[in-house]
Amino acid sequence: MSTEARVHVIDDDDAARDSLAFLFESAGIAVETYASGAAFLAAAPTLADGCIVTDVRMPEINGIELLKRLKAQAIALPVIVITGHADIALAVEAMKSGAVDFMEKPFDDEAMLRAVRAALARQGKAREEGREKADIRQRLAALTNREQQVLEGLVAGHANKRIAHDLDISPRTVEIYRAHVMTKMDAASLSELVRMALIVGTTGGVAEG
Repeated sequence: MSTEARVHVIDDDDAARDSLAFLFESAGIAVETYASGAAFLAAAPTLADGCIVTDVRMPEINGIELLKRLKAQAIALPVIVITGHADIALAVEAMKSGAVDFMEKPFDDEAMLRAVRAALARQGKAREEGREKADIRQRLAALTNREQQVLEGLVAGHANKRIAHDLDISPRTVEIYRAHVMTKMDAASLSELVRMALIVGTTGGVAEG
């Protein structure tokens, strides 16, 4: 699997495809090119980071259909579509279908580079957030039922005495469970613990808040 963030250029026009590849390579951005949407979809399962730049008008699988298939296959790479002046309706449809941006022909090279860099940064951030969520969920899975209940009380903003009353245990026992939760979650402070719970949208306290 390729892990380097790169631009995947999809265009059935050889000259346009080569021109975009030259632009990105000249700017130090890794690039792969595809002559059709089908060619890209065949390679898509092996791709990790990056973004897509695709012409909206292509035979067989056009830009709109490509967006729909990417969504169906849960491929989350951000997509920038290239449109002509007469294709504004298609550009709007593409945005509604999940494209992050569109560029009208003839587009300015610097504007295209800005759009691609923004898409790459967005995708990189999304992947980092995904890794963080997975890590937090793994830590949550290590909590016992009682530790989970104490965590819910903490995230709901309840004091130890309130948690103790709700769970019918002593405040001292709550303190012990709280210490266990902090250790297992690797949280240095209560605020960090709450932030973790909010990130994954878990516990009854988060649902209420």
